[in-house]
Amino acid sequence: MSDPRRRLVLASQSPARLGLLRQAGLAPEVIVSGVDEDAVSAPTPAELALALAEAKASVVAARPDVKGALVIGCDSVLELDGQALGKPADAEEATARWKSMRGRAGVLQTGHCVYDTASGRYASGTASTVVRFGEPSDEEIAAYVASGEPLHVAGAFTLDGRSAPFIEGIEGDHGNVIGLSLPLLRRLLAQLGVGITELWA
Repeated sequence: MSDPRRRLVLASQSPARLGLLRQAGLAPEVIVSGVDEDAVSAPTPAELALALAEAKASVVAARPDVKGALVIGCDSVLELDGQALGKPADAEEATARWKSMRGRAGVLQTGHCVYDTASGRYASGTASTVVRFGEPSDEEIAAYVASGEPLHVAGAFTLDGRSAPFIEGIEGDHGNVIGLSLPLLRRLLAQLGVGITELWA
């Protein structure tokens, strides 16, 4: 008889990340970390995304009720002009950001951390995807901001929502832009001696 499947915990409230994992055959529980993202800093956007992912995973992994589980932490920021852009604070910021992004390209940086609470080991890394923005009109930007969607997503856009028509293309892993790179997740699990197929529901 095979070993029982490892318990998998997603340390994120992102429905997009949960959806990606479920589409890949995984069935994680969700436990939100409660990490204060504003209190975390790092020299570069890529390092910031990684530091946030590691913080989220380690906070949830330290909980006694997840003993023995594999904990996945992720965080995404958009790198534009060397700055890390997370979720916009308000509609005004979302509008200004879209006006600055249109016709340009940014890099979506997503930090990933997998914590094995059974061994106390973890593996982490950052996936980077270039995103080329189209040139939506002021009216289209206003309508998009009014929908409320950009206030809930890193960089004020997402590939799997209303902003999809305003994105001309990407270079790299599309899942990473939505919130989680499944190929990177597979490699991090492998570093911990876990095959992703062993976690299929």
